[in-house]
Amino acid sequence: MDKIRSQFQRMMNSERYSRFTLQPSENGERHAERHAEVNLSDYAADGDTAAEAPGSPSFRPAPLHHSRRTMAFMILGTLMVFLGGYLVGFISHHKPKVESDCGPSSTDEIGVMDAGKPSPTLSWKDVSQLLTSKLSSEAFKKTLNDFDMKSRSAGSEGDMILANRIFDTFKTLGMTPWTDIHYVQLQTPDNQNPNTVYFGSDVIKPVGYLAYSKPGRVEGRLVYGNYGRQKDLDFVQGKVDLKGAVLLLRAGKIPFAQQVDNAAKMGASAVLIYLDTEDYKLVTDTELYGHVHLGSGDPYTPGFPSFNHTLFAPTESAGLPKIPAQTITANSATTLLMKIGGPEVDTNSDFKGELKSVVYKLGGSQNITVEVNNVLVNKEIHNVFGVIKGFTDPDRYVVLGAQRDAWGRGYTKATVGTSVLIELAKAFQEMVKKDDFRPRRSIIFASWSAGEFGSVGATEWLEGYMSSLDRSVFTYINLDGVVMGQESFIASASPLLYSLIESTMKEVNMPRKSDSIYQAMGGNNWESRVLRTMSIEDPAYPFLAFAGIPSMCFHFIQSNSESYPYYGTGLDNMDHLNYRTSQSTSNVTATAAQFAGLMVLRLVHDHLLGLDVRRYYGPITKAVSQVNKRVNQLTQSSQLTDVSPNWLNRARGSYKRAADAIAGAIANTDLTDKESCRILNDRIMKVEHSLLSPYVSVVEAPYRHLLLGRGPHTLAAIAEAQDLKKLRLPLALATWNLQGCANAMAANVWDIDNDI
Repeated sequence: MDKIRSQFQRMMNSERYSRFTLQPSENGERHAERHAEVNLSDYAADGDTAAEAPGSPSFRPAPLHHSRRTMAFMILGTLMVFLGGYLVGFISHHKPKVESDCGPSSTDEIGVMDAGKPSPTLSWKDVSQLLTSKLSSEAFKKTLNDFDMKSRSAGSEGDMILANRIFDTFKTLGMTPWTDIHYVQLQTPDNQNPNTVYFGSDVIKPVGYLAYSKPGRVEGRLVYGNYGRQKDLDFVQGKVDLKGAVLLLRAGKIPFAQQVDNAAKMGASAVLIYLDTEDYKLVTDTELYGHVHLGSGDPYTPGFPSFNHTLFAPTESAGLPKIPAQTITANSATTLLMKIGGPEVDTNSDFKGELKSVVYKLGGSQNITVEVNNVLVNKEIHNVFGVIKGFTDPDRYVVLGAQRDAWGRGYTKATVGTSVLIELAKAFQEMVKKDDFRPRRSIIFASWSAGEFGSVGATEWLEGYMSSLDRSVFTYINLDGVVMGQESFIASASPLLYSLIESTMKEVNMPRKSDSIYQAMGGNNWESRVLRTMSIEDPAYPFLAFAGIPSMCFHFIQSNSESYPYYGTGLDNMDHLNYRTSQSTSNVTATAAQFAGLMVLRLVHDHLLGLDVRRYYGPITKAVSQVNKRVNQLTQSSQLTDVSPNWLNRARGSYKRAADAIAGAIANTDLTDKESCRILNDRIMKVEHSLLSPYVSVVEAPYRHLLLGRGPHTLAAIAEAQDLKKLRLPLALATWNLQGCANAMAANVWDIDNDI
């Protein structure tokens, strides 16, 4: 080797070569300095022409003349260098394949696992059949029984027992569990000073209550207001003055919080809510529980997390009610309605319920007193998480979540969802450990607390980690109440998920039937029968409208039904759900798990995210057309001048062109190329978050989504605007919000559509 190095150095020192020489610099580093001198005589060709400068097309070095011995050493040295390099490369890169419980923890390990082919031997058909086979009804029978508890209210001992059980399950599975602790304020009745309703000689002391009601004692005329929808109250206002009245409303159609907010805006002083037997076929002494915060999360830390170590100035959510609200039983409502007096409602009106011995009247002549003494209590709540890390893009997550707390047993609301969460975690982890499944992206399994108080645990998590979650979480699927029956299927979701929902419906059969969900729900007409607009009472709503994460809820349900009658009561138990599923709860739960599991599987298996940006164009077009109609009406009546919806129309066009550009890029991209797919996925992931208005405060208007949010910034609110002086600015901001979304979808800044 010494002879080789010596001969090689002599060769490199020959004056026939222009070369680079490493010389020490002043700071001790070495740098290259090119020797500019070249012996031109060596580059003359037969004396015909002068030598050309290096770099010219005809530049050629003169042939070298070395001895045979020198050439032999050169060849031998080259072979030894090549052999040495090969051995080093083989030793450094040939590592034994190691199974990992949670996937690799670094990008280096990801590369070793051949991240470009996470499932080299498993096709989509293989992995989907594998997952489905692991979700059996027999497994769910045991899990449903294990997680059924008599008491599980948020922050209670039962809640903590369940949290620890879930944590231990994730730990046993090797899913690196962790907890997210919050210190929140929940409202509960005061046992020493119960809520009371006084009506003449009748004194009613209900057990159920509405969390976050305004405490206080008020007196007013009792008025019946049907469901408390705006159209109901407008009708009543034409018959009876609502200012200062105590409204008696029946539950249903809209959330409790919306009922109370509508009543307060009409000048009512308090609200009583009951279960009418027309809507809820329950025993008439059933107590009712719920909350009336027109929002989510801890209402005393709006927009920021309830961590114990954070100190914020006292503040309240704008969604807290301004009047007292209380639930009563159907029996108590019967007592009130029999003595309410006032004008009788039309027999053909939907104001008429089915309480026995009751003639439904509007009232307005008899006084009633409502006393609400709820108190705030500080509670420590734990969200519990487990993760299966991705092998290609571990920093991108799909989140599966379920609340585990409930007012009573909460079998449908909490037990079923928690059981699905646990069985999916077991199935996916077993696929990774034993079946060579390599998800490209990570799957986070989340168990939330304080869901009954308005998705408190989930919202606090979003508020605490918003700066990172909006760039990492690309889909949220909620599992609460996925089984309410077995005959039909409904879902509420971001339009980005519509295509994925459709394809999954084609792969999963209806419970105990041979027809797919897609076929059973009308085939090509499935959207009108299945899709519902996501509302504030959907547990996935904060993820979509507050955090800008594509989200969904879904439910197997009875035909011609939109809700589960036992929610918020002590009757939400196993027996009632078994009745609704014809004693097949475990079978239907397994089907629900297969549906959620296949959606997750598609999102972490494919190279490209299963989010279809073109599906938003329809809802955008519909919302923009409503704004156009409103502006044109006001313009034609001369109520509005110098305002045009043309710029909003152009922004809509920009969105369509941006969506088409992404579709075109997908069609022209090699989807097996990891980097190309990540770039496309980055563009897709920007859509939902870019639809959040950057012009409103999360404290005053937390649901900032332009289409699906709540507040004056939304296109729906602009289309119904009454204050014309405030129309111009929201319209301008909404226009640029939509244009900004289109801009965010562009691949590069020079690709941005500047039509607006």
